[in-house]
Amino acid sequence: MQAITAQLPLSLLLQSAPSRLVSLSGVDIAIIVLYFFAVIGIGFYLKRYTKTGEDFFLAGREMTAWVAGLSFLAANLGSLELMGWAASAYQYGILATHWYWIGAIPAMLFLGIVMIPFYYISKTHSVPGYLKLRYGEPARAFSAISFGFMTVLMSGINMYSMAIVLKVVLGWDIHFSIWVSSITVAVYVGLGGLLSAIFNEVLQFVLIWLGALLISIIGLIEAGGWSGMVARIHHNFPAQDFTHLWRTMGSFSDNPMGIHWVGIVFGLGWVISFGYWTTDFLVVQRVIAAKNLRAAKLAPIIGSAFKMMVPFIVILPGLLGLALLPPGFLTGETQAVATGGHSYNEVLPIMLARYCGPGLLGLGITALIAGFMSGMAGNVSAFATVWTYDIYRAFFRKQAPDAHYVSMGRWCTILGVLVSIGTAYFVMQFRSIMDYVQQLFSFFIAPLFGTVILGMLWKRATPEGGFWGLLTGTFSSIGMWLWVYLDPTALRYIALSSQAKPMAENMFRALWAWIICVVVTVAVSMVTRPKPDSELTGLVYGCTELPSEGHLALYQRPIFWAGVIAGVFVVLQVIFW
Repeated sequence: MQAITAQLPLSLLLQSAPSRLVSLSGVDIAIIVLYFFAVIGIGFYLKRYTKTGEDFFLAGREMTAWVAGLSFLAANLGSLELMGWAASAYQYGILATHWYWIGAIPAMLFLGIVMIPFYYISKTHSVPGYLKLRYGEPARAFSAISFGFMTVLMSGINMYSMAIVLKVVLGWDIHFSIWVSSITVAVYVGLGGLLSAIFNEVLQFVLIWLGALLISIIGLIEAGGWSGMVARIHHNFPAQDFTHLWRTMGSFSDNPMGIHWVGIVFGLGWVISFGYWTTDFLVVQRVIAAKNLRAAKLAPIIGSAFKMMVPFIVILPGLLGLALLPPGFLTGETQAVATGGHSYNEVLPIMLARYCGPGLLGLGITALIAGFMSGMAGNVSAFATVWTYDIYRAFFRKQAPDAHYVSMGRWCTILGVLVSIGTAYFVMQFRSIMDYVQQLFSFFIAPLFGTVILGMLWKRATPEGGFWGLLTGTFSSIGMWLWVYLDPTALRYIALSSQAKPMAENMFRALWAWIICVVVTVAVSMVTRPKPDSELTGLVYGCTELPSEGHLALYQRPIFWAGVIAGVFVVLQVIFW
């Protein structure tokens, strides 16, 4: 769900990067070292509370709504969010905010109100586990393998992104950065499992906000407030509109992103957004760790409230770069490497160095490191759960003591980190990390959403329909990507325009993959035998009696707060239209 288009292999970019942007004082270094000791200490402390599989993989299902909600959001606030979207805001302007508002808020509210009851009531340990209950073993196996593959690749991306930033910003050796961060994550997740990951993610969430908010506050003061910043952007870039969300979306050629509102609303706002926030086990795992159903429903609603504010610490620094840095100071990767200048990717650390002195700089760098490790730990803990329950127990050892699965979870945490290290080095060969991430989401997340949503809302969906829909949707997405890769003129069929940029291509590819998955699932289901209603209890609407909330005061009901968040969301769209 990111949007930076690099044109050269990252290994070449790394070789050509400046030695460092900032220098740390003794106070800054002390803050960073203290952070590493704190996260490891949390892991050792929480190890005593992770005795059973439920403790290790689902934090004992004892998290409050606030802890689960903040962890739910923090698991998504990794390096790709902090660095990638600040860069995208400099490249595309306020349009990058779509990935936080229409690309997140409706889906998070839908998860809390509509889908969480089935994840929670079914007592599943994972999204593939839900597919096993709803469709059977083949659907579970395919989704578990594809999710495990995607997760370790994503973890490697977070790891490598952090190494790049620490090299460019601080001049640290890339191998040192990769291994120190990897060992730290392996220790605290291996010791305390999801419980440790969640508590560290809450800590990291606070650090991210404290560190990144400094840039936005001081930058707005320098720019003369929001109106002053907008005026400066219009002065620096008179030929392009960087400050409106929807006004320029009527044509592919009228906005910096080269995308139409159809791609944003249906490709991003429906398929990719709902697919990610409702079926990616990395984030769903945090919600189903809540202590009861009401807390589980509230967790993504709480997360959505904070998600609406994240652009103020991620998108705003990119916009401030457009307003305050000389036009052309930051360029695309190709030109930056050729000229020895700075690329879009460096806008956040450049703004950090611009405003933060000793102490504050250490806090800002710690916020970046916290974001990277949060994303990495989220992927590793999700991988450990899916591997242990949906692959190892399902295919290799179905009957074993609970302690055995906990031990396996700890060992495969280490395995997941080692594989992630390998993928971190593997990613060096790719032309663009962000395009690579978008491809993964369109391959695996978009069709998975079609399978899950039909399974929850349509009791006629059959095991055969679910499996073949998921399989066909996944491989059709990969096939569309390969088609455009081999024949670039095919872009006009996939993205409905030959002018579309990689961002638009990924949005439309995801939409087509979802449609294909749904059509195949429905078609196969109509000619195969569905499960009886008795086997769908707790899994499908119409076959499940949901607990009533009529005894609660209005302000205590999750749906009330979902309505409040939805109202604020609509107001924001109007304000920034």
